[in-house]
Amino acid sequence: MAGGAREVLTLQLGHFAGFVGAHWWNQQDAALCAPTDAKEPPGELCPDVLYRAGRTPHGQETYTPRLILMDLKGSLSSLKQEGGLYGDRQLDAAIAWQGNLTTHKEELYPQNPYLQDLLSAEGVLSSDGIWRVKSIPNGKGPPPLTAAIAPKLLIPTESSIRVWSDFLRVHLHPRSICMIQKYNHDGEAGRLEAFGQGESILKEPRYLEELEDRLHFYVEECDYLQGFQILCDLHDGFSGVGAKATELLQDEYSGRGIITWGLLPGPYSLGEPQKNIYRLLNTAFGLAHMSAHSSLVCPLSLGGSLGLRPEPPVTFPHLHYDATLPFHCAAILATALDTVTVPYRLRSSPVSMVHLADMLNFSGKKVVIAAATVPFPLVPGQSLPDALVQLGGATAWTPLSACGDPSGTRCFAQSVVLRGLDRACHTSQLAPGTPLPSPLHACSTGEDVLAQYLQQQQPRVRSSAHLLLAPCKVAPPYPCLFSPSLSRHGLVLDGPPSGAAVESIPVLGALCSSSTLSRTLGDLARDLSKLDVRRWASFMDAGVEQGDVEEALQELGSLAQCYQGGDGLVD
Repeated sequence: MAGGAREVLTLQLGHFAGFVGAHWWNQQDAALCAPTDAKEPPGELCPDVLYRAGRTPHGQETYTPRLILMDLKGSLSSLKQEGGLYGDRQLDAAIAWQGNLTTHKEELYPQNPYLQDLLSAEGVLSSDGIWRVKSIPNGKGPPPLTAAIAPKLLIPTESSIRVWSDFLRVHLHPRSICMIQKYNHDGEAGRLEAFGQGESILKEPRYLEELEDRLHFYVEECDYLQGFQILCDLHDGFSGVGAKATELLQDEYSGRGIITWGLLPGPYSLGEPQKNIYRLLNTAFGLAHMSAHSSLVCPLSLGGSLGLRPEPPVTFPHLHYDATLPFHCAAILATALDTVTVPYRLRSSPVSMVHLADMLNFSGKKVVIAAATVPFPLVPGQSLPDALVQLGGATAWTPLSACGDPSGTRCFAQSVVLRGLDRACHTSQLAPGTPLPSPLHACSTGEDVLAQYLQQQQPRVRSSAHLLLAPCKVAPPYPCLFSPSLSRHGLVLDGPPSGAAVESIPVLGALCSSSTLSRTLGDLARDLSKLDVRRWASFMDAGVEQGDVEEALQELGSLAQCYQGGDGLVD
C-alpha cells in the first residue's frame, strides 16, 4: 500500500445506507478525477485509505472501494451482483457437466438512462465486452486526462432513481455485494422489517460464512488496517444485521476502530402506526446493541426526532431539498459524512479511528451527534474570520442526528472539520493599523482562526480541528439542491445569480459528544417503555423476547446518564 496508508474497510448495510453510500463513493470518485490544475493541491486526503488496487483476470489495473455491502433481493436494478468490472464469474467458469443444460433467465431491469450515458461518455467498454475503468496506480494521483472533450452527461431526474444502483458511478469489486435472497426489497410480503429478523440473518451459516469470507479477503490484503466504518439502516431489520456485524467485528478484530453511522431516512407520517412502532423498536435496539460493540456510534438523519413524535425535517439556508426523497436526503448526509470522516483519511498526520473515538467517547459516551453547515456561507472576497463572526454560535449549525434543537446544551468534546476555502481567505486581510473587529482577526493562520472560534463558542471543551483546502464535490449525479445565489464553487453571491451549476462547496462539519443525548436517549427509552410490546407480536416473533426489551431499556438509560450533569472534562 502506497505511503503506508491506514486502511479502512467500509460496510454498507441496508437500502438507505446504499443511497448514502452511492453518493459517498461518487464524491470520492469525483475527488480522484479532479484535474491536476485545480487550486487545491493533490494529496490532502489519501484515497488508499478507502480504495484498493487490483487487477482483473484480463490484466486490467483497477482501483475499487474496499467495501462490503448487504441489501435485499430486487435492490440492484440493472447492476450485476458481481459488478461489471471483472466479467461474469458464472459465464467464465468451466462447466464440468456434459449432459443437457436448461437455462432459466430472470427478466433484466432496464438500465437507468443516466448510467448508459455515463458509461458511453467514459468510453470504457472494450471489444471483449469488459468495462475498463480509469487506472490510478496505487492511488498516487488522479488519472491521466486527455485533451478530448467528453460529451455532456445526462443529469438523472428524481423520477429515474428507483434504487441506489441507479446513480452509482463507481465500479465495485466482485466481493463487494452480498445479496440477502430470503427477503424482498419490493412488495409488501417478505420484507426485512424487524430487528430480530436482521439478527437471525447473521446467525445462518450461509450468510455468516459469506460475510466472514469477504472480511478475510479484504482484511488480509491490508498492511495497516485501522478499522471499519459501518453505514447501517437503523429504522428497519438491518439494525439487527448491524448489531450482529459489529459484534462479529469486535470479537474477531479486537483493537481496531469500529465507527458506526446509524442512518434513518427523512420524516415519517403518523398515518402508518405499525411502521412507526417498528421504526422506534429497531432504532432503540440498534443503538443499544451497536453502541455496545462499536468504538463510536452516530445517528444520521434529516428528521427532527428519533422517537414516536414526528418533528419537521431540518432546513438549510442555501439548500432546497425534498425530505421525502432518499436521493436528496442521502446526498446531504453523504456530504456531511465526507467531511466529518476527514481526520482518519488524511495523508499527513492522520488521526486514527481509535484515537478519534477515544477523544469523543470518554466516560462511556459512545454515542455522538453530527452537525454541519452545508454549504459554509462565504462571500467572494470575504475572510474566514469575517465569515465565522457572521456565522455566530452553535445554533447556526444544522443538527444531523435527529436530536432536536441543540441550543442550551453542553458539549463535552468535539471534532470539527472546515474544508473548501482558498488559503488566501484563511486570515484577515485588514490593512495595518485597522481596528480588529474580533480576536479571530488577529490570528496568523487559518488553523488558529478555527481553533480560536471553537474556543470562543465552547470554552474549556476538548476540541480537535482540521482545515482543508479541498472542497466537497457535488457534480452530477449529485442532485440539484442549491440556491441560485451560489457560485460554481459554492460561494454566496451578493449580485444576481451566476446561472452556473454548482460543482463544489465548502462545508463545516462536526462530531460532538453533547448533553442533548441525555434527553434524546432518555426520550427514546421512555417511548419504548410505554409500548405494550405484546401488541406487536410480529416483532417479537422475529426472535426478540421480553427480556431483550428490558435489556435495551437498561442500556439506553445507562447511555443517557453518561451525558447528564458536569461529568465531562475538568473545567
